[in-house]
Amino acid sequence: MNLYGLAKAFLRPFTTVFFDAKVSGVEHVPINGGLVVASNHLSYWDPPVLGAWFPRTINYMAKRELFGMWPLGPAIRAVHAFPVDRESSDIGAIRHALRLLRSGEVVGIFPEGRRNPNGDLQARNGAVLLAATARCPIVPVALVGTNFASRRLRGSHVEVRIGEPMQFQGTERKPTKSEITGWTQQLAAAIADLMERHADTKSADSGVLLRR
Repeated sequence: MNLYGLAKAFLRPFTTVFFDAKVSGVEHVPINGGLVVASNHLSYWDPPVLGAWFPRTINYMAKRELFGMWPLGPAIRAVHAFPVDRESSDIGAIRHALRLLRSGEVVGIFPEGRRNPNGDLQARNGAVLLAATARCPIVPVALVGTNFASRRLRGSHVEVRIGEPMQFQGTERKPTKSEITGWTQQLAAAIADLMERHADTKSADSGVLLRR
C-alpha cells in the first residue's frame, strides 16, 4: 500500500471517531476516466478529509508555498499533491494537471484558491477552464463542518457531499471568457446547493447518507 492508501486507511477511522464524518453521493463519481473535483474550502482539514472519503485517488493542486516547508512539502508530494503559483498563470501546473486528466486521473481543485471559513463561495474560473480544456466531467463537492473541526478535536460533525458530474465541454472551439464565467457560476451554484442541503433531505435525490 502506498502512502496515499495508508493515509486514507488512517484518516477514515480517525475522522469518524473525532468528527463523526459521513459521505454522501459516492454513486455520482465516475469509476474511471479523467475527472476534476471542485470543492469549497473551509479549513486545513479539507484536503485530508476529502481525500480520505472520496472513492478515487485525488491529485491536489496546492499552493506553491507549502512545498518549501519541511516536512510538509515532501509529505504532500507523496500523497499526489503538486504545486501551483496562485498569483500568476502557472502554465507548468496547468500542463501537469491536463496530463493527469488526459491519462484518466483525478485532479482536485478548490476553486476559491484559498481558505474561506465564512462559507460564502467565491469561485474563480480555473477549475472549469481545466475541465473544459481536458473535455472531462467536473464533480462539485461540498465540505460541511470542517471549519469547526479545525477548532476542536471532538464534537464536530463533518460531511462530504458529492454532487452529480457536470460537463462544460462546449464546442470544438476554445470556450469564450463569458462561457467560462457562466460555467463557473453554475459550478459555484451547484456547490452552494450541496452546502445548503440538510442530511435528512439529501437522501431524496442522491441516496442515503453513507458512512463508508
